[in-house]
Amino acid sequence: MKVALLHYSAPPVVGGVETVIGHHTRLLVNAGHQVLVLAGRGGPATQILADQVPQADARLSFASIPWLDSRHEQVLAVKAELDAGVVSQRFHRLRRTIFEELAPHLAEMDVILAHNVASLNKNLALTAALYDFACHRQFPDETPRGRLVLWQHDLAWKTPRYADELHDGYPWDLLRRAWAGVIYVTISELRRRELAELTGLAPADIHVIPNGLDLNSFFKLEELTRRLVQQLDLLSAAPLLLLPVRITPRKNIELALRILHCLSTGFPQATLVVTGPLGPHNPANVRYFDLLRSLRDELGLVGRAHFLAEIVPGFLPFSVIADFYRLADALLLPSREEGFGIPLLEAGLARLPVFCSDIPPLRELVQSAGAGAQAVTFFSPDADAGHVAEQIRLRLAEDALFQQRRRVRAEYTWERIYAEKIAPLLAGL
Repeated sequence: MKVALLHYSAPPVVGGVETVIGHHTRLLVNAGHQVLVLAGRGGPATQILADQVPQADARLSFASIPWLDSRHEQVLAVKAELDAGVVSQRFHRLRRTIFEELAPHLAEMDVILAHNVASLNKNLALTAALYDFACHRQFPDETPRGRLVLWQHDLAWKTPRYADELHDGYPWDLLRRAWAGVIYVTISELRRRELAELTGLAPADIHVIPNGLDLNSFFKLEELTRRLVQQLDLLSAAPLLLLPVRITPRKNIELALRILHCLSTGFPQATLVVTGPLGPHNPANVRYFDLLRSLRDELGLVGRAHFLAEIVPGFLPFSVIADFYRLADALLLPSREEGFGIPLLEAGLARLPVFCSDIPPLRELVQSAGAGAQAVTFFSPDADAGHVAEQIRLRLAEDALFQQRRRVRAEYTWERIYAEKIAPLLAGL
């Protein structure tokens, strides 16, 4: 599809809506759409994505129309008149100028996503021009019309600080009138209720599509980590248990698999990642790895217990291991033997709950580091797997941070928002 994103300004201009436009642009281009960003201020198309999308040059373009900018001198002059309640010929000339510049671009689009243009009074000449395009059909009948989506982040008529700038009648009423034949999107349930009260629309006729987070950028994930997260669908894990050890019998990985199997009763999306390769000095480790994979099959854990040694040959870079500490919900360390226990210290830096064997080196390390019972849950390396799973389940059920992380991954990553909200909206158009 040909999709236009319309706003007063666009990245690299810094702002909340501009940031959302940047993410929408990235997601749409990645999905194969042709994207046109229309704004008064902003950089060329390649700056919008900051080299995140290799196909950007072919699929993305940027058109600057100066009169779209909320800070353009003519726009500010007209706004000063409008704030005082005056609708002058200057306003109508600017409205016509914007329409003449904007309409040829919009007429070529399949979909137009207009962000805040029809909800704020920052540039009412632009609001009126867009309304003319959408509802008055002031262009040749043979020109194809795009489907207009009004993406409402903020509502001027519901914001007290704008009260002195708003007046009854045209063009201010365009911000509180339901436009015929357009799709409405708000970013929260609160905004949906406010928009319904303002316009008389039924709440069911207003889509809610929240803003999201780019976990790759937030965590500064390595490219290899990104590929592994996507390949293994780790953002769906709840909880994601990290076992950062080499594959050797003394690490007692079979207990970790049994714990994961028992944990699935309360957490069907529980996932385990074992990061290390086979131990390099004992040929018997090959047979041990075969036994672990057979046990994984037997317990029905394919797709939920991941040995990165099956995917990445050799040792992972430490930067990738560090990424997994940031992504994980808990450290699981069921070792029978340890000389020291570096993963416990790393988990402390990453603020991860720890579930580990009650063996002298680990107990001593926890005590010397000053960690108390709330930070580490100990269990015997010969413990019943169901008992350990219950300890994990009880602790995480009471962990507000885990619940928050779980919800963010399930609902608020940009990729999930696009797949579950934006893509279906576009398909419906």
